[in-house]
Amino acid sequence: MTRAVRQVLVIGLGAAVVWLDSAVNIAFPAIVRGFDLAIGDIQWVVISYVLTYTSLLLAFGRIGDMFGHALVFRLGLVSSAIALLLCALAPSYPQLLLCRFLQGIGASLVLSCGPALTTGLYGEDRRSRVLGLYTMMMAVGATLGPFLGGLLTTAWGWPAVFWFRVPIALAALAALGTLPAPPRGAARERFDFAGALLLVLALVTLLLALSRLSGRAALPLGALSLAALVGFVWQELRSERPVLDLRVFRLPGFALLNLASVLTNLAGFAVWLLVPFYLTRASANFTLGESGAVLATASLGAVVACPGTARLIGWIAAERLAPIGAAMVSAGLALISLWDRSTATSALIAALLVQGLGIGVFQLAYVDIVTATIPRQHRGVAGSLAMVTRTLGTVGAAALVMLLFQHLAAAGDFFAAFRRSFGLAALLPFAMAVLLTWRAHRAKTRR
Repeated sequence: MTRAVRQVLVIGLGAAVVWLDSAVNIAFPAIVRGFDLAIGDIQWVVISYVLTYTSLLLAFGRIGDMFGHALVFRLGLVSSAIALLLCALAPSYPQLLLCRFLQGIGASLVLSCGPALTTGLYGEDRRSRVLGLYTMMMAVGATLGPFLGGLLTTAWGWPAVFWFRVPIALAALAALGTLPAPPRGAARERFDFAGALLLVLALVTLLLALSRLSGRAALPLGALSLAALVGFVWQELRSERPVLDLRVFRLPGFALLNLASVLTNLAGFAVWLLVPFYLTRASANFTLGESGAVLATASLGAVVACPGTARLIGWIAAERLAPIGAAMVSAGLALISLWDRSTATSALIAALLVQGLGIGVFQLAYVDIVTATIPRQHRGVAGSLAMVTRTLGTVGAAALVMLLFQHLAAAGDFFAAFRRSFGLAALLPFAMAVLLTWRAHRAKTRR
């Protein structure tokens, strides 16, 4: 094993600390009981964390491009370790949410520069395979999370889903060794603080508006988000060193691809929000550890898909693989919409596996396209953009899917609401698969 491969694995281990946060999902019922919450309140455990790191990703990616991806990545691991320990010690629900905000800062530092660090170890001819290995490591973290979360919550309660990652973060930090230095002179570039602040404001208010769709605050928050977004676009178009060069969205199909990432991940995250509650109510009487193992098969599909997809990109264009992945996500969600109280465990696993395979294929194809499209000297921004669209979908799911489910469950039938929620969710990636296929066919016809 070469030194570069070992470094990719260590970088992947550091990123897996973030993706092991899937352990928290299996502990949702325990957190609800521990703090005497309503089911709908649990969405803030997701929103406070994901909203934070989503809004900061592009800014931290730009800072990584300027001052060094390795420095930002290391700071992220240290910040994550501290925040995870504080989450485990939180004595009240508001304090837990505050600690999740701090955890989001650390996660943003890690995720913004992980892909840039990884691809910097090899030439562009091996970009797809290296990204496949890195993405697989993240999927491994997401796969192990529910299984470990179930075991740890059973043994030590919900705080364990946070503190068990502290030694992992510190081990990755210690093992990093020497990583690529920033380009000479990059640190002398000016950082677009105005653009970064406007972007953070636009994203935060947008996500808060989504989370308050049923309240009076949604409209003013949405208006503030739109105003901040207009200001961000104006600032970036006039800035010599923008946080994100918006001209890239004029390229054929690039805007549609990013929209597909948002909506496909929005639909897919319904699995992590609602399936834990299904498993606690299913007639099979799963233990918490068994529930975690079943839920983990969704990420296991992504683990299996990543290396195979990386090799396929050498034979099939990533633009063709992306709609295939979206269609597989749709198929998996449609299968989940058929579950009832007595569905066999094998059918549960099969549906989750199909959905996970689709997420793996789509995500790797999408990241490969984004990193190939944005100039290499802005690789931190490229990796951050890929994460922003993914996490926008995640937070959108935490708000929209939960709101939809609560509305459908008002009649008192959990399983009917569960099936209808997933049936509607399956339509989003299906529509994106159709549009991406049409766009690829149109581009081929033009050529």
